[in-house]
Amino acid sequence: MWSRRQGRLRPTVCGVEELRRRRREREAALRKARREQQLVSKRLLRDDTPEEAGEGCVAAILGETEVQQFLRQAQRGTEEKEREGALVSLRRGLQHPETQQTFIRLEGSMRTLVGLLTSNQALLQLEAARCLHELSHSEQSTVAEACLPATSYLLTYLSGHSSDFIELCLYTLGNLIVESEAVRRQLLPQGIVPALAACIQSPHVAVLEALGYALSQLLQAEEAPEKIIPSSILASTLPQHMLQMLQPGPKLNPGVAVEFAWCLHYIICSQVSNPLLIGHGALSTLGLLLLDLAGAVQRTEDAGLELLACPVLRCLSNLLTEAAVETVGGQMQLRDERVVAALFILLQFFFQKQPSLLPEGLWLLNNLTAISPSFCTSLLSLDLIEPLLQLLPVSNVVSVMVLTVLCNVAEKGPAYCQRLWPGPLLPALLHTLAFSDTEVVGQSLELLHLLFLYQPEAVQVFLQQSGLQALERHQEEAQLQDRVYALQQTALQG
Repeated sequence: MWSRRQGRLRPTVCGVEELRRRRREREAALRKARREQQLVSKRLLRDDTPEEAGEGCVAAILGETEVQQFLRQAQRGTEEKEREGALVSLRRGLQHPETQQTFIRLEGSMRTLVGLLTSNQALLQLEAARCLHELSHSEQSTVAEACLPATSYLLTYLSGHSSDFIELCLYTLGNLIVESEAVRRQLLPQGIVPALAACIQSPHVAVLEALGYALSQLLQAEEAPEKIIPSSILASTLPQHMLQMLQPGPKLNPGVAVEFAWCLHYIICSQVSNPLLIGHGALSTLGLLLLDLAGAVQRTEDAGLELLACPVLRCLSNLLTEAAVETVGGQMQLRDERVVAALFILLQFFFQKQPSLLPEGLWLLNNLTAISPSFCTSLLSLDLIEPLLQLLPVSNVVSVMVLTVLCNVAEKGPAYCQRLWPGPLLPALLHTLAFSDTEVVGQSLELLHLLFLYQPEAVQVFLQQSGLQALERHQEEAQLQDRVYALQQTALQG
């Protein structure tokens, strides 16, 4: 049995404001972590001809002599087929990092390749662009910087007529953008943002996907929040067009929507001007898309839906942390029950198919219930507390977020606590108090404190279920001692 400790002064209560302060600090840390988890990557387009694919051989590493030979043939060959074949051989050799290093060390090699890129023969242009694309995929920043002489031409070709060529140029630019600040310093004055903005009018899905990729690479740059987003992106029509790409309906393309949802996520994470995005209707668009995703989950088993769900949930979660949201008042244009119901459909889908995404959905639920009592009411009226508790065993991270949502509900006052208690919540709390994870236990203690504060009869039920013994397990843990002591005092006095 617990015995009082002597000689130590401890607070006997922990006020609601203190609980809110702790949660605000923890949520701020979580938001920071989410902003820093970027998706920097490179993509490679390889569309070998049937003849190449049929050869069944691995491209060889090329030495200096061979690189020089292929460049010379491509530049001076007498037959167009011979010149094109030389570039194909060079391009296949450039799949190897060793050949890439050899290429950039050779004096005049990039100048020759750029000359072929700007020739008036379409097939040579295309193969030269494919060679640049292979180089852009290198993990070495020196290789990316060696491609700088070609960037202005790649930008120019974005206004061309061949959708395949535009797509290739966009993926190449996207690969180069992410590799080096030197590349970005050159591309910005060259007008990459207006060039990308012009591409968004393309009727070709493949071009729009490639555009979204290139733009997302630019938005992930370390200097983007200060130097790119405020002066270039927000000053353009890109944000409005991005939101149009996310409008639910028959014209919504999942691949395009995924790319632009991540773009929007990076803009929101920069915190440059989120009220502007809210003013453009971002909450309405994303809220409707959330409903659309929930409907799609019910109609299909397609596992690709989570690719779009993840950035949409992050965008909504982060926008809801903005102070301006409190004054927007109903901009989501949705009934609270519809939003909460849709979110739970997605949570069940994640639980069965993609548990790693559960924290994303719970983070949104946390932000919804933190800012609005009506969302807490929806959670209770739709009988969603038990489904929420069923997520507790998934992981410690999920457990903490579930308990945080319940704290949001409980802190709304006695009427909410009365509907929470006891039901399935008491056995769930006794179970989480047995966890070894300090954060899970700490959040359980906060929830118990709120229940004791607003629902005094909860104390007696807790005692009858061996609640004090559950608390005793943690009275020696430094991070939990004060909260355990305060609850023990409250329970004994109750």
